[in-house]
Amino acid sequence: MSNSPEKIRLDKYLWSIRLFKTRSLAADACEKGKVKYNGNNTKASKQVNIDEEYEVKTEAKKWRIKVTGLLDHRVQYAEAIKYYLDITPAEEIERIQFQAASFHTGKRQSKIGRPTKKQRRDLDGLMEGGEDE
Repeated sequence: MSNSPEKIRLDKYLWSIRLFKTRSLAADACEKGKVKYNGNNTKASKQVNIDEEYEVKTEAKKWRIKVTGLLDHRVQYAEAIKYYLDITPAEEIERIQFQAASFHTGKRQSKIGRPTKKQRRDLDGLMEGGEDE
């Protein structure tokens, strides 16, 4: 690991560990109260220290992280995960997995839904035949 900085802003840290796609999104999240330290809203300019715990609400999930190292530049995911510890409660992880399982793509499952051309002809034949009799 490169020599870690002594001081780093919260928005820059959250961006560099890849919780947010851009630094401005991380700053907006802080501004809107989606990042909490000790249960209180925190500013984007707050200095991050090792062993601090943050609650971060992203679009995907509600994170709970513990800072294990300071990182001031964006690195690949495999490197970034070394700088924090994911201490998200089990209930939140289960909720996300349940949500993913129940997510509907909008695509229909094969063999279910609209009838094929052959099935349609058969249905039309039944409908017409049923009316005559």
